[in-house]
Amino acid sequence: MTFPDYLTTDHRACDELLGQLRQHANGADWGAARTAFDALRHDVLAHFAAEEEILFPAFEARTGMRQGPTAVMRMEHEEARDLLEDLAQAVAADDREGVRGHGEALLILLQQHNMKEENILYPMGANVAGPDLADWSARIIARREAP
Repeated sequence: MTFPDYLTTDHRACDELLGQLRQHANGADWGAARTAFDALRHDVLAHFAAEEEILFPAFEARTGMRQGPTAVMRMEHEEARDLLEDLAQAVAADDREGVRGHGEALLILLQQHNMKEENILYPMGANVAGPDLADWSARIIARREAP
């Protein structure tokens, strides 16, 4: 599997976890909400690590672009990390409205972010990887799946 397919599938899996979190919080099932949140935070941060530690540096080295799409993606990752912290506090406080609000903000941010990655960055990355696509993909997937 190439990294664009793998990371796109991972986006959908994270979306599903966010939906579960919101559903459990709405139903005041705080144990399940915490479990869903922990999985969401782990998976989102592991996804970001694979991009920031493997994909972005490889892309930048190959293209010479350091203030282009990867800079925007890093900025949006920071915004998402901030929203994850807000969600962590809301979940810890059993705050249904906090989860709803921060969850909605994270959902919107990630949907817009993922569209940029899936439609711009990943295709560009696969293109510039050229014959190294399999190597890039293996390293990105290994980092994403690392404990």
